[in-house]
Amino acid sequence: MDKFIIKGGNRLHGRVKISGAKNGALALMPATILAPGTYHLHNTPNLRDVWTMSRLMTELGAFCELNDNDLFIDTTNLNKTTAPYEHVKNMRASFYVLGPLLARFGEAKVSLPGGCAWGPRPVDLHIKGMQKLGADIKLENGYIIAKAEKLIGAKIHLDVSSVGATGNILMAATLAKGTTIISNAATEPEITALARMLVKMGAKINGIGTAILEIEGVDRLNPVDETSIPDRIEAATYLIAAAATGGAIELENVNPYHLTAVIAKLEECGCEINVNSDNIFITAKQPVKKAVDIKTAIYPGIPTDIQAQWTALMACKCEGNSKITDTVYTDRFKHIPELIRLGADIDIVDNSAFVKSSPDKTLVGAQVMASDLRAGAALIIAALSAEGTTEIHRIYHIDRGYEAIEKKLTNLGAYIKRVRTDLI
Repeated sequence: MDKFIIKGGNRLHGRVKISGAKNGALALMPATILAPGTYHLHNTPNLRDVWTMSRLMTELGAFCELNDNDLFIDTTNLNKTTAPYEHVKNMRASFYVLGPLLARFGEAKVSLPGGCAWGPRPVDLHIKGMQKLGADIKLENGYIIAKAEKLIGAKIHLDVSSVGATGNILMAATLAKGTTIISNAATEPEITALARMLVKMGAKINGIGTAILEIEGVDRLNPVDETSIPDRIEAATYLIAAAATGGAIELENVNPYHLTAVIAKLEECGCEINVNSDNIFITAKQPVKKAVDIKTAIYPGIPTDIQAQWTALMACKCEGNSKITDTVYTDRFKHIPELIRLGADIDIVDNSAFVKSSPDKTLVGAQVMASDLRAGAALIIAALSAEGTTEIHRIYHIDRGYEAIEKKLTNLGAYIKRVRTDLI
């Protein structure tokens, strides 16, 4: 296993190119199951999660090859309908194959998923959606077994605006007979991007970008080339890192519209931010910031995926105290004990973290451990602003969602090294 060694105190400066969206790519890839043929998915990030999905699709009979962020997929010979545990256990997004397999082959056997070691993220909304479309669903030995001679359009209301369930049902409905209406659908940019790719493939979808999606099923879809949208969570992470270190950086290949809520909060902290069509400039003249509360929400609110990073920012020499509330996943706080090891003063009450900070309070380097993807990003932000050296272990979590993060940060002036722990 690898670890990061970070020496804090350097202000970030320069330019950084944001990669394609991890969560976007993980939705586009299963969509290729719907129509046999060849696809080129451009701007695909080179990440552990993308490789996990590639291995799963290879297991199903597809051919996948990633070269310089161009992903080639051929689903012509994809002929298996079982997604085994050994592939699905590492990533919840693997469950996305359920809808496309069921729509194309009339059957699917998919292991219950794994992923980050926090929070209950059940797949009951996915299952209820498939049942509404006419599928017979059984649970046997940890596998969801779904069968349907032909999916039939239906009215489906999601009790929770779930990104995963929206995407899975949306893909299945494109080949169903008749019309499907998904209400309280997720409106995240990654779902909008998926819907637009499906339309390019020949799907008939109305209401894209809204909470009500209307899908008129078609007999067949066609392969296409598509480009992944920029990763808004990666972009937000670098913006927060710049704020934590008092830096000044430019983000390239980014969609500022996807980050409106985050930008507003950073400006409230005292950061100066300027945007144009695909660039964001942030300047934090000093590492002392005004403490600002946040409450996560579904899009277009503050993403739960930046809650941990914001907590780290608030622990870094802020003026005053702050309250961070996660309304999406109420127990996503495993990064808190590790931040406390660095000297942060944080209390957890129910689904809120209360952070006490001051301009005189400095975090100090220590050995810490990433418990999940975004927790790892939070530890990097804290380490960059801390005095001394920090060692972050279990960084394979970070590699799931951040492409070449140590190289990008080094180019921005940070001291961060990847070290093989079994060699020292």
